[in-house]
This record gives sequence, structure tokens and C-alpha cells, in this order.
Amino acid sequence: MLSSGSGNTVIKSKLISRRMFLLTAGKAIVLVGVLGRLISLQINESSKYKTLSDKNRFREWKLAPERGIIKDYFNNEIATNKQVYQIHLIPENTHSIEETFFRLKAILKISDKKIFSLKKKIAKQKPWEPIIISDNLNWSEFSRINLFLHELQGVEPIVSVARVYKDKSSAHVLGYVSQASVKDLKNKKYLKDMSVPGMAVGKTGLERRLDEEIIGEVGFQRYEVNAYGKRIKQIKVDPGKAGKSFKTTLDLEVQRYVSEILADKAASVCVMDIYNGDIVSLVSSPSYDPNAFVHGVEKKYWDSLINNDRKPLTNKAVSGLYPPGSTIKTLVALSALENKIIRPLETVKCSGKIELFGEKFHCWKKKGHGVMNLRSGMKRSCDVYFYEVARKLGVDRLSETAKKFGLGKRVLQNFSEERSGVVPSTSWKKKYIGQNWYLGETLHSGIGQGYFQSTPIQLCLMTAQIANGGFEIKPRIIFDKNKNNLKEYLKFKNENPGQPLPTDLLISNFELKPLFKNQENIKIIKDAMYSSSNEPGGTSYKSRLEDKRFTFAGKTGSSQVKRFTEEQREAEVKQEQLKYENRDHALFIAFAPVSDPKYAISVVVEHGGSGSKAAAPIAKKVIKKVLERHSLRKSTSNLTGDSI
Repeated sequence: MLSSGSGNTVIKSKLISRRMFLLTAGKAIVLVGVLGRLISLQINESSKYKTLSDKNRFREWKLAPERGIIKDYFNNEIATNKQVYQIHLIPENTHSIEETFFRLKAILKISDKKIFSLKKKIAKQKPWEPIIISDNLNWSEFSRINLFLHELQGVEPIVSVARVYKDKSSAHVLGYVSQASVKDLKNKKYLKDMSVPGMAVGKTGLERRLDEEIIGEVGFQRYEVNAYGKRIKQIKVDPGKAGKSFKTTLDLEVQRYVSEILADKAASVCVMDIYNGDIVSLVSSPSYDPNAFVHGVEKKYWDSLINNDRKPLTNKAVSGLYPPGSTIKTLVALSALENKIIRPLETVKCSGKIELFGEKFHCWKKKGHGVMNLRSGMKRSCDVYFYEVARKLGVDRLSETAKKFGLGKRVLQNFSEERSGVVPSTSWKKKYIGQNWYLGETLHSGIGQGYFQSTPIQLCLMTAQIANGGFEIKPRIIFDKNKNNLKEYLKFKNENPGQPLPTDLLISNFELKPLFKNQENIKIIKDAMYSSSNEPGGTSYKSRLEDKRFTFAGKTGSSQVKRFTEEQREAEVKQEQLKYENRDHALFIAFAPVSDPKYAISVVVEHGGSGSKAAAPIAKKVIKKVLERHSLRKSTSNLTGDSI
């Protein structure tokens, strides 16, 4: 018989065996589960974790696209690119933003102010979105970053490209680039898939107009890193695709020459080929440095620009609005001839003023010019003569002629800064001012004052179309290798009446459009302009060029800024005696050479006083420079280039 002690031993043994069994079974189940999970990870989720592993081992970074180059007519680069060194930061890849900035501050000497600004920017964007810490490091700074990269989590050193401009002479034409804003990314569809830190987009001028074609395609670089994030080796580099390059009609040498002449003035110059509309020079002064905007303009420099009364950021050549002054007299006379309102030899007596309904209308010459006809009236710029012509003509017929010649509308294709100006008429005043037109306003319009507003490029176009015999042309800055041959066209038609055009003159985008039926009227106006510049008593006679290679025909003008009082007239106060801001704007238009016209020019000097003293001498210098380079320009006319 078993004792109670041995029974207890058996029971305990059974319990232990049961527990061991359960424990063993549990271990087996766990082991099977672990093995199953491992098998699952190996087979089913291997690709997922391989991707995560690769993500830790490899880095991929988008590269900003390289913008296309902009060249002048002679293929000189005026807007190009340079290599720059940058550092970017991905916030989610760093354990501590504070620590990263602490180390960057020690390495690059970043200011507290900039760090504060960067932190604010980080707070506003997604944690995986890169942010530029510095976008224009020197090689020494860039090398230090690479040396301490193992201490800078989330920091990426990047070799990129940035825009660079040759000088300030073409700043207003080219415009400038700057970092794409949120608004840019939202509104410009072509930027949708181009989210690259620091990517530059065109903000003004040609950079803006051509942006979609010139911006290029984004590239990328892929490289392997170690556990510290330091690069071990480069895997792949795709530089992307450079944007389309463009050749302009500008002459860089002339641009620089004009800029030097206008350096201390608020002024503009436009020079245009009278047969195809090619703009040889388009300069606005004062200018600015477009390079200052590429990496973000400094506040001090920005303030100096916007607080400058002479408005260096404004492209005066296309957006400056001025009454055309006496330059409009060319169209007043032309319109009157075309409408058979006057005859060339018909005379008007100028005694210095006329009265109309009790209002006095003064001539610029107090004692008057005496008996004037069209030629002498243009030569001496007699206001009384043109008051009378305008009175007979009427503002509506003048308005029609002015619009034909390019006033009152934008004349450059898609140039956002350009303004259209104003060509007044009876219907215009009724629509925009809500009042009837008065005869006295017609007289003011007849000398280019009152409501008239024009841009320098419009005045240049007007002059070019007078010079080419009254045929429509369209101004252009982008070179077109298939440009129209108006001069050759006219020569062939004159020499071969009734014959079909040869193949080389059959250009698809060319349409001969005469602005007037009677070409003899144009010749009368051109001759009158010649007398103004080349005969004693002409308003621009002192600025004449006697060398027949450079002889020009022109017309002076003054845009009234502040009306003279009767007291000032009686005292014969001169423009130079007035405060600068009260002086008239000085204007001058011309074409050259007279014997074989090739180019038209317009000059506007803000508060210059008189066109004869301030604007004509500038035109004289520029005309000579342009014509001296004409043979060179002609010899390179067949050079190819991209166009739009």
C-alpha cells in the first residue's frame, strides 16, 4: 500500500509533465509563428523592405533645369547660365532642426535673422519638401559642408545652375528671373511637375514672355550613402534638358553705347529697321542689375529701386506714356493731305497765338512765325499752322490715321509690360469720360497734347512706317530667319510691274499692307522732316549730320508737364529755369539715312525741356553708331537662330 507521500509525488510529476508539455507546445507555436512571419517577410514583403532599405542606402535629388541662352543679333550671349553651389534641407530627414541649424551656423556663419526666416518657411510647408539653406556658396563654403556632412542630417549639397546677365544695358528687355512663387506654381501649368527647390522663372521682359520654352526640363542625380548619410558613390545623373535658346534682333554693342549716353538721365531710346520691324536697340534709363534678383533681391537694393523717382524698374520704352507733342504733326499733316483737307502750298499766318471762343492757343514762338505752309510749318514746328490744320481735319480723322500707324495699341507680341496709350476721339471721350468733345480739344490734339498718350516704341514704329513709304510692319525683338523682305518686295514690284513674285519673296508670314493709297503724300512729309533737320531755321538743324552716309530727317517734340501761365509766357521763362519735375519731356523722331532709309529712331528724355536741345543730340550720336554697324549687320543677316 502506497503511502500518502508517494501519491503526492506522482501527482506533482504529472503536473510538471503537463506544464512542460504546454510550455513546449507554446514554444513550438511561437517558433512556427516566427518562422511563418519570416517566410512571409522573405517571400511576400521582400520587395517592400528592399525598397525601404534602398531608400536608406540611396538618395535621389531633382536638379533645376538649365534655362536656354538668349543672344543678340551677332550671337553674343546676353543672358546665360553659371554653375552654383547650394545646400538644401529636408526637414523630415533630420532628428533635430535646432541642432542642424546650430551646426550650419558654425560652418557657414548663417545669421540668426536668416535662421529665423528659414524656420518660418519650414513651418509653412510639408516636412518632406526640400528647402534651400544657401543657393550661392563659394567653393570653400561648399567644401566645408561636404567635409562635415556626416554631422548634418537632412542636408544635401547640390551643384546647380543659375542665370547670369552680361550687363545692365538690356535689363528692361530681358527682364529677370527669380525663385518660383506659390502663385507661379499654381497659375502656370507647365510648372506643375517641376517642383524643384530654387527653380527660377521669368518675372519680366523676355524671360517672362519666353519662360515656357526657355525653362528646360528637370533632371536628377542618384547616389549611394553610408550609415551617416555621406555619399559613397554616384549611381546615375540625368542633367535634364536645357531650355530652348533664342536669338534676338538687338545689337549688344549699340545697347551698351546707348546706355552710356543715357546714364544720368530718365530717358529711353528705340531703334528699328524700317522694313522688317527688327528692334536694333531698346534702352530704358536708369537701369538696374538683373543679377541682383536671381538669388533673391536684398531689401536695401530693392528699396533703392522703388524709392528712386526716376523709376529704374520701369521699361520706359514700352510702358512710359507721354503726350507725343509736336512729333504728331507728321500724322496731322499726312492725314490732312490724304483726306484732301489741305494743299502743301496752302498758307496760314502765325502771329504767335489764335483765339477760339475766348480761349488763347499759343505758338511756342511768342512773336509768331509769319506766313507758313506745310513744309515751313513742319520745319519750324509752328503750332498755329497745325492748330488750323487740326481744326479743319477734326479729331476723328486724326484718330483714324494715328491708329493706322500704331498709336493707341500694344505693338509687341505678348510683352506684358507694354502699355497701349491713348488716341483720343469724340467717341473715346464719351465712353471713358462721359463728356462731349470740344473744338478746343481738337486744337490741343493737333500739337500732340491734351488726352494723347503714346509710348516711345509706338513713336518709333510710326516713324518707321513713314520712312518705308507708308507700309505696315510689326516690331519684333526675337530674330526670325524667315523674316519678311519688304524692301526687296518693293524694289521688285517697282522694277517689274505686273510680274509674279520670285520664290524667295513668297514668304508665308508676309503681307504687303499699305497704310495710304497716295504714296506721294508720304514723300511730302518725309521732305518736310528733312527740312526740319537739315535746313537753317529747322528745329533740329544744330544736331544735323552733314555726312550723307548718316544724314537723317527728323521731328522734334515737347510733352507738356505743367502748363505755362500767362505771366511765365510774358516773361519768356525758359524750360531750364523751371524745377526739374515741372520741365517738359523732350522728344525726337527720325529716320536715316535720307538717301536710302534703313532705320527709324525715337528718343524721349523725361523733363529734358525741349526736343531740339535734349533729345535730338542723343539721336544724332545713336544714328551714327547704328549706321556705322549696318554693313556688319547686313553681312550676318543670314545667320540662323531660334525664333518664335
